[in-house]
Parts: sequence; structure tokens; C-alpha cells
Amino acid sequence: TGFDMEMCIKEHYDEVLDVFSDLFIHIFDGINERCKNELERVREQHPFEDLKYLRPTLKLTYAEGCKLLREAGVDQDDYEDLSTENEKKLGNIVKEKFDTDFFMMDKYPLSVRPFYTMPDPENPKLSNSYDFFIRGQEILSGAQRIHEPELIIERAKAWGIDLHDIEAYVNSFRNGALPHGGGGIGLERVVMLFLDLPNIRKTAWFPRDPK
Repeated sequence: TGFDMEMCIKEHYDEVLDVFSDLFIHIFDGINERCKNELERVREQHPFEDLKYLRPTLKLTYAEGCKLLREAGVDQDDYEDLSTENEKKLGNIVKEKFDTDFFMMDKYPLSVRPFYTMPDPENPKLSNSYDFFIRGQEILSGAQRIHEPELIIERAKAWGIDLHDIEAYVNSFRNGALPHGGGGIGLERVVMLFLDLPNIRKTAWFPRDPK
């Protein structure tokens, strides 16, 4: 089940990160306060360590995350996408260094994000985009979206996208659009990782299974 949120930005896209941070902390606090009995029943079948999280949420840049990996002997370039394996390794490093299972990472390379992602105004190789992680696995991916038609066209051309195919999308911004950003949350993944369960099927009402 997906939960998407989009919001207007008044001054800086960090406002979106702050809302997501507050949202997750509210969710985690609520589960811990209201579901103590349920958590213990789960723990009886699947022992897990309580999720550790900071206030405010730890925020790293993508470059800082890559540097932590390299310092641990992992080959990771600042402008290459993180593999699932390296994300999990980074989660372990962050837990050991900062004592938190939950963190966000900001300023991803522009080349690994969708064409409608807002470029970083200070470094054209980076973007105003971010991911949130629990126990080294992504639970949210998001960004500031481009709201200027001509910049959307420029980025689409850079990706080799047929402008005819996105004409309606581009035109939707021609009468003016406020700066905005958001992201998509995988709710089953949040529950799975909060409880440190071994499989996402444990948290889905109707899990998909080839059998």
C-alpha cells in the first residue's frame, strides 16, 4: 500500500523533509505508545530490537553517505546510484556511528532520479531529492518537482523523452504552479522494517505470491 504526499514549498524544499520527519516520528511514537501489547505478541514470534530514532531525524547528504561507505572499505562513487547491498551496509554504518535506525539522505545525483526532479541550483550534477531509510532499507523516495514548463522540457529532452507523450503534463504547468515537493511511502515496508520482520508478506493483507 502506497501513501503519497505532495505539498507547496514556501521558501525551501527542506520544508518537505521536515514534514516527513515529523510524520514518521509521530507514527513511531504512536505505535510505541498505543500498541505495546501488540508489539510484544509480535516479539514472541519474531524477536526484534526496538527501533532507534533521533529528534530531529538524522540527515545526511548523498555525498556524506558515500564517504561513510568508502571509509568502511566499500567502493561507492558520489555520482553512482546506491545498490541495495550498499544501502544496507550504510544502514549498519549509520547505526554504529549515530545510534539510529532511521535517517534521511538528501541531494542525490540528478542522473539517477526522474526527469521531473528539480536540479540543485548550486551543483547541476545533483538534485533536490531525498530518500528515507529504516534499518538500511528505503521506505520513502521523493523530491522537489520541477514546476517551470521550460525546465521540464529541457530535462525531458536530456532524457530523450518524446515531448508529444508528455504534452498534457507540461501544459498543466503553463498557467502557473507553486514550487512543490513530496514523496511516496511504502506502508508495508515501514511496518516490516519497524518490526524487523524477515519478509514483507508478513505485513500485507493480501501478499502477492507466484504460488
